[in-house]
Amino acid sequence: MRTAMRSFFQALMRDPVSLTGAAITTASALVFGTLLCLDLLGMPGTPYLGILAYCVVPGIFLFGLALIPVGVWRERRRARRRAAQGLEVPGFPVIDMNQDRTRRMVFVFLALTLLNIVILATATYKGVEVMDSTPFCGRTCHTVMQPEFTAHGRSPHSRVACVACHIGPGGSWFVKSKLSGSWQLVSVAFNLYPKPIPTPVHNLRPARETCEQCHWPTKFVGDRLRVITHHADDEKSTPLKTVLLMRIGGMQGRTSQGIHWHVDPGVRIRYRSDAKRETITEVEKTLPDGTVTRFAAGAAVPAASHDGAGEGEWRVMDCVDCHNRPTHIYRAPEDEVDTAMNEGRLDAGLPFARREAIKALKGTYDSHEAADAGIAAAFAAFYQKEYPEVAAAKREEIDKAGRLLGDLYGFNVFPKMNVQWGTYPNHLGHTTSNGCFRCHDGEHKDASGKAISNDCDTCHTMLAMDEENPKILEDLKP
Repeated sequence: MRTAMRSFFQALMRDPVSLTGAAITTASALVFGTLLCLDLLGMPGTPYLGILAYCVVPGIFLFGLALIPVGVWRERRRARRRAAQGLEVPGFPVIDMNQDRTRRMVFVFLALTLLNIVILATATYKGVEVMDSTPFCGRTCHTVMQPEFTAHGRSPHSRVACVACHIGPGGSWFVKSKLSGSWQLVSVAFNLYPKPIPTPVHNLRPARETCEQCHWPTKFVGDRLRVITHHADDEKSTPLKTVLLMRIGGMQGRTSQGIHWHVDPGVRIRYRSDAKRETITEVEKTLPDGTVTRFAAGAAVPAASHDGAGEGEWRVMDCVDCHNRPTHIYRAPEDEVDTAMNEGRLDAGLPFARREAIKALKGTYDSHEAADAGIAAAFAAFYQKEYPEVAAAKREEIDKAGRLLGDLYGFNVFPKMNVQWGTYPNHLGHTTSNGCFRCHDGEHKDASGKAISNDCDTCHTMLAMDEENPKILEDLKP
């Protein structure tokens, strides 16, 4: 027994492969333990530290473990050669738990095995946690995901992790996402990714399995008052208000109406479009009673077959067909400037502040750094030329506005990824893109010539339009 055990450890220590494996395993275990303790103690770090601690180091640990049996096998093979030469060859150990030495060796082996299991289980858990984090998704690949990560941080869903929408619950979609991520890793490493990243994401999990975990359609019902404030391009940047009564609709009782009529569980809407889902050529409506009506754009005849004929892909309509940018929202320069003025971050007392701000934002710049300098210079140059007394009296306000405009540009435009103003249109509404009018344009008609409704009152009632002091808001004051 003693000879056999000695033979085993000789095989472990004498072979350079197994010796290297033991050294790698021990060193990586110590590094992993150190990084884990630092993480548990709250040491700040980057996503790369998490990747190192819970992906790279455990991988090295497993590699070291794999080398140990390889080295033992190599030593045993050398022993067989010695046996062929008539030399003594130690056999495999006989495990006799009645012997103290054997019990001690078995206990040591079990303790080391348990330690390895704990290390690998902890690494697996923390590794998944790191890979599911928003910083991992947005900051690991700086240039590629910088636009989406920046937009996510300013969105209403900024506290919702990327994986909640892009993966959702369940193991199968987690595995799919990681397999997809393997190619993404290759694309980033070898600069194979497109610029800008194309949208929409065609392999995104159905919205009913993600969005509707929080946004229950039957609870988003009724009418809601919406007040939109923007500013005119006159010298005073006059604030103007538009008041809308939004017919959110949805399912009320047994019927649905308004905007969210589309998500009635008894109604099925399909459409055929281009890959970007911006040009819709055919629409199919199936009512609860089974009635099917098909609409086609322009002079085209609605297809008679279930899937029809022609180019494009068919898709069942869901939340993201209208709310296509619920999180990664890119705003128009007009909206950014109006919001900044409404919040008091941009001095509306500067002459033609809105007009000049938008003009500076729409300039062409090669980088964020060039934009910061160019936008501030262009905005300040206007006042130095046209309003020198204002430029002198409000120099601090003008400089502050220039820095703010540089930030607004950096939130929406990313030259390195070819993302400009309007690259990613928002289909919620119809002011900055065709949005609703992709279907509700009066051009999509059925076989009898009846068009999909484009009546404005279907979705909202206009209570005031670009008014300084709308009467409706005065009437609503307590």
